[in-house]
Amino acid sequence: MEFVSGYRDEFLDFTALLFGWFRKFVAERGAVETILEGRWQQLEAQIRRLPQDPALWVLHVLPNRSVGISLGRGAEPGPGPGLGAGWLLGDEPPLHLRDLSPYVSFVSLEEGEEEEEEEEEEENGEDNASTEKVEPEEDGEPAHGSRESPQEANPPGEPEESEQEAGGAEDGCREDRAEDRTGTERRKGRKSEAAPLHLSCLLLVTDEHGTILGIDLLMEGAQRSAGKGSETENLAPRAYALLCHSMACPMGSGDPRKPRQLTVGDARLHRKLESLVPRLGVKLAKTPMRTWGPQPGFTFASLRARTCHVCHKHSFEVKLAPCPQCSAVLYCGEACLRADWRRCPDDVSHRFWCPRLAAFMERTGELATLPFTYTAEVTSETFNKEAFLASRGLTRGYWTQISMLIPGPGTPRHPRGSTPSLGLLRNGDPYQLLQGDGPALMPPVPPDPPRGLLGSWQDYYAWRGLSLDSPMAVLLTYPLTVYYVITHLVPQSFPELNIQNKQSLKIHVVEAGKEFDLVMVFWELLVLLPHVALELQFVGDGLPPESDQQHFTLQRDGPEVSVRPGSGVSARLSSGTKEKGGRRDLQIKVSARPYHLLQGPKPDLVIGFNSGFGLKDTWLSSLPRLQSLRVPAFFTESSEYGCVMDDQTMAVATGGGTSPPQPNPFRSPFRLRAADNCMPWYCNAFIFHLVYKPPQGGGTRPAPGPGPPVPTPAPPAPAPARRRRGEKKPGRGSRRRR
Repeated sequence: MEFVSGYRDEFLDFTALLFGWFRKFVAERGAVETILEGRWQQLEAQIRRLPQDPALWVLHVLPNRSVGISLGRGAEPGPGPGLGAGWLLGDEPPLHLRDLSPYVSFVSLEEGEEEEEEEEEEENGEDNASTEKVEPEEDGEPAHGSRESPQEANPPGEPEESEQEAGGAEDGCREDRAEDRTGTERRKGRKSEAAPLHLSCLLLVTDEHGTILGIDLLMEGAQRSAGKGSETENLAPRAYALLCHSMACPMGSGDPRKPRQLTVGDARLHRKLESLVPRLGVKLAKTPMRTWGPQPGFTFASLRARTCHVCHKHSFEVKLAPCPQCSAVLYCGEACLRADWRRCPDDVSHRFWCPRLAAFMERTGELATLPFTYTAEVTSETFNKEAFLASRGLTRGYWTQISMLIPGPGTPRHPRGSTPSLGLLRNGDPYQLLQGDGPALMPPVPPDPPRGLLGSWQDYYAWRGLSLDSPMAVLLTYPLTVYYVITHLVPQSFPELNIQNKQSLKIHVVEAGKEFDLVMVFWELLVLLPHVALELQFVGDGLPPESDQQHFTLQRDGPEVSVRPGSGVSARLSSGTKEKGGRRDLQIKVSARPYHLLQGPKPDLVIGFNSGFGLKDTWLSSLPRLQSLRVPAFFTESSEYGCVMDDQTMAVATGGGTSPPQPNPFRSPFRLRAADNCMPWYCNAFIFHLVYKPPQGGGTRPAPGPGPPVPTPAPPAPAPARRRRGEKKPGRGSRRRR
């Protein structure tokens, strides 16, 4: 697929933007450091002529002592080719954050520090106190050795030398220490085999609203091995170069500009920059910044990682403009536009897609028609999602799955990396993971189910007692889409199934992804359909392997929910046994495997969210499996473009097709970011169902049913037997005459 905006983790676009800007900054910083003083003066004069930004700029100095970067195959440290934006935004870009695990990952350094600090304390306790001398710093403050990194506390070979210099000990103690030293060296040797890189400090330039304008990464090295005073001496030139590059080439957005005023988040660095910043025509604040941000509502803004669709250059490198005919695709110039227009084969060229993309762009206003009070903000092309969530206190629970917040090493993750079922689903309020830091977002459950069918967000909010200012639709788009399929689409497209009168439903959620991370939101299905026993089986090879074959039950106990290991689900579903008050339970099953490898009974309904058939090879096997089952299968997509590509993949895989897509009334209100295009993307924006090839088709297995018996010599056995007895002699005679 040409466009992956609705399927690619936005954190990867953010990472590609950071690395792309950093690589450009490192290359130009190296060139600037070698130029003469006269060239520096010319550069400063150019920056002084830039227009002034009325916003305050902040230079953050963020030390890091706990997180390291582990590089795997194909990844190279520094600005080399291993971690460049070209790899993150190439012809086959990674779609999920977990795809980067073979190349780069974050590890905790605290465990290693604690172990080595304990070993150092033991060695220092057994030796003399002479090894604990502390060197004073330049300004007279002591250096705290306990806060230093393991490599700084124990340089290679130092423990062995201290052992040899220590005297007056008994032979037995020496042997014990030798054994301890051998074990320590073995442990250190194992660590050094895959020693993570330590990002000791991060320099970050932002404006007062949180837009990131520049970044510099300081790897552990000479800056830390010297004292803090000398570190600041080395830090000042790098910080000054970073400020110059951030003004001449801002990462976030906008033209080159200089700030009205600058504040620094480090007192020593602030003093060093007092004589440098005025050269740029920028006023430096009188005192350094003492807190995280100058404004209480400060948050890092969502960056629009705009790139050229062909060469993948970012907006800070080139000026991007949409196609003049369709206004859908971004290009850096005529050369890339012509190259995309003439691509071969013709069905992948922009000449083929341009009128279709223009038709897709006409749906922008329709998709943005939603009843919420915040609709204009969240459907804008410049929507700042992180600021929206932070301003409402939506920074924990399931909301972290919507934002770009990434759990750090050692933090309990949900649900990938830990047991997603019983470990995170707890007894009590079923909406505890849907809440933010403010008041409760979900009102009490209505005593009665809805009298009629709910066909829009406005209908659901009115029945549920939700204010139209509530952002819960972002999370509830998944269960409400399932509800809409059961109550509206299946009766329209498959009336012979009579699905509305069934007391139990088995639903397969195919190629589950983010919806499995938000598994508790499906509890809302029991509120909407309280008299139906539901079984949801999440299937997909992208699910955590440790969750495979897990099965648990969510049972309603008054206003709360109880979670317990499931058992006997098939018996309960078939018998239709009810819980207290006529309520039924919700069964959750997990199968971490491709759908075509799933074994089990036939489901009543199959559904997939934002599927992207053309992005995964397993669909070429899963779609024929669905055709053989011939069950109603509905899928959502984040754009009309994805629906067209799904129809083509279905035709290739099975010879069938898909129904015409229609807008999903329960789509997410948040507009998704698009790096190389301007098309409207929304989670679960469109919905369609599979149209299977007729059973008489030659390429598919015919389903059992009435049909003309073409090659059937044996079926009319009794009647021919009577005729042979009555016409026995004439038949033989005729054969003899021949």
